[in-house]
Amino acid sequence: MLRKRQVHLDFHTKGTLPVGKNFSKEQFQSALKAGHVNSITVFSKCHHGWSYHPTEVNQMHPGLDFDLLGAQLEACREIDVNAPVYISAGFDEKEYVKHPEWHFLRSQDKADCEEYANEVHFHLLCFNTGYLDLLCRQIEEVMQKYNPCGIFLDIVSAKVCYCEKCVADMKALGMDINSEDDRNKFAVMTLNKYINATNAAVRKYSSTATIFHNSGHIPKGNYSFIESNTHLELESLPTGGWGYDHFPLSAAYVRTLKDTEFLGMTGKFHQSWGEFGGFKHPNALIYETSLSIANGAGCSIGDQMHPLGEMNMATYNLIGKAYSLVERKEPWLEGAVNVADIAVLSAEALTGKRDSKADIGANRMLLENNYLYNFIDTTMDFSKYKMLILPDVAGFDDETIAKIQNYAKCGGKIIASGEALVKDGRFFLDVGAEYKGENELKPTYLIPCYETVNGATEYVMRCNFYRFDTADSEIAAYMQNPYFNRTAEHFCSHMHAPNNPQESFAGAIIKDNVAYIGWDIFTAYATHGHLCFKELFTHIAERMMGDDTTVFADMPDKAVVTYTRQEKENRNILHLLFAHTTVRGQKTEVIEDTVPLYNVKCSVKCSRKPSKIVIALSGEELPFEYIDGRAEFSVPQVDIHRMVVIED
Repeated sequence: MLRKRQVHLDFHTKGTLPVGKNFSKEQFQSALKAGHVNSITVFSKCHHGWSYHPTEVNQMHPGLDFDLLGAQLEACREIDVNAPVYISAGFDEKEYVKHPEWHFLRSQDKADCEEYANEVHFHLLCFNTGYLDLLCRQIEEVMQKYNPCGIFLDIVSAKVCYCEKCVADMKALGMDINSEDDRNKFAVMTLNKYINATNAAVRKYSSTATIFHNSGHIPKGNYSFIESNTHLELESLPTGGWGYDHFPLSAAYVRTLKDTEFLGMTGKFHQSWGEFGGFKHPNALIYETSLSIANGAGCSIGDQMHPLGEMNMATYNLIGKAYSLVERKEPWLEGAVNVADIAVLSAEALTGKRDSKADIGANRMLLENNYLYNFIDTTMDFSKYKMLILPDVAGFDDETIAKIQNYAKCGGKIIASGEALVKDGRFFLDVGAEYKGENELKPTYLIPCYETVNGATEYVMRCNFYRFDTADSEIAAYMQNPYFNRTAEHFCSHMHAPNNPQESFAGAIIKDNVAYIGWDIFTAYATHGHLCFKELFTHIAERMMGDDTTVFADMPDKAVVTYTRQEKENRNILHLLFAHTTVRGQKTEVIEDTVPLYNVKCSVKCSRKPSKIVIALSGEELPFEYIDGRAEFSVPQVDIHRMVVIED
């Protein structure tokens, strides 16, 4: 079982610097104790290529004169702290300088490759070269000498490489370097070659060591990569460019994977990796670790050790403020399974394209509406969910279409948008309409048939629209065309033409348990964030779900609501999170001051009246009413994170 309070200790150190001069086992242990840390990833080899221990297959860092890795492992064993070992895989700057024939080449353009080679950063090596053999020897040496509990391999993904070896091997296999499809296939072959070799290097010496290959992203639906790991670590530093909605999206998929433990990896930094002297406010780490455990994950906090080897106590006092709380919350986390009403059939899993805007937009709408949801791929069971969302993109195969049709036939509710419901030029579900194809004019306008914050008017929709004729469905919204498309010869005003009242058509429809939205509404929400997009989705979702939603919580749009089940303990846990975020500098979203919420009204669907409802940690028992199969109660205060325990 993964431990839930981990630190990922970065240590990428230039060969000209002194290393480990101030390391002390006692000081190292004191820092871990102050941080309430029970697992820490320590370094064998860094991006610069140096080993931090005596080695026969590599070079020990020139500024190091003792076995730093061995000393750290010994210190951890003495205080019962797990210590998986980090080995840089994709980067090795020392070998990059020594072996031009091992270079990863990102294009066939010599000038472009020279530009990459001259960048002031680490450089990739190709796994389809002799470098892989060296890497495996380095892994085997660590396994044989130290027998660590786990190996963490970094900078790993399928990348198209144009090095001489890759080009020659593709040619030998009858593959065309000028074919994008062939290049991508060979990149996956190279990745699989790397995974098989490195995993074998670990397993040669241990059948129990954990293995994780970090690519900074868990690809939805890519089981060959997912299953190459013993567990998953979801790198998601919200201040480092990921944002605070990235982790919930990744976790919402990973937690559906059978028998897969995972960690949410954030950082103590103000911004991101490689930052010496950067600190975030304790409230930020408290929120981020709470977000991890509420979404079914353990926690990992990134730190970077100074070359001299002394742990920064300000850092571990900061981490301790978050992990002391996680430690107290652990009884309500063990064996807890997240409950979801809604499943999103991931656009990334369908198309293979990372960071799908359709997924991002759907995730934001569901988060902001405080729905309980998961992201799934086409291999998973649809029937356990009350609603299925098909966001924007086409491309379902016949087997998946049959699964969707059967789900609808059995009463499952479906919301589809854009081309998601289209196959061979027609709708593959009965929505009481005939598909006509992509609308030529844009942007179009939405006219809602429901109440909105700003009232009945025309709302601009900056996205694609797909026309349809309807004769047998309820119209939830109308679409109006603009007078014309904007061109250099034919334009009006600063941005786009106004709506044409004479060009009005159905825009969103509902028939029985299936709803169709003609716009690429989720992609558009990720891109533009217009309130009208979310209002349309919310109206249809509420119209279809009714009071069948498991949890209602009167929380703001920046709040996060999750619900878990501990079957063994006969209880459910309602997680309520809220933190005020603000942008500092140009793009860094931070959490500093907390803004508590008071008297949060909640309604939870229960099969029978709970025996009691209490606030975790404090033990405060909440009065409640049980009405029509729902427990109704009010939470006095939510300050960052509150866990409400509903006992059977």
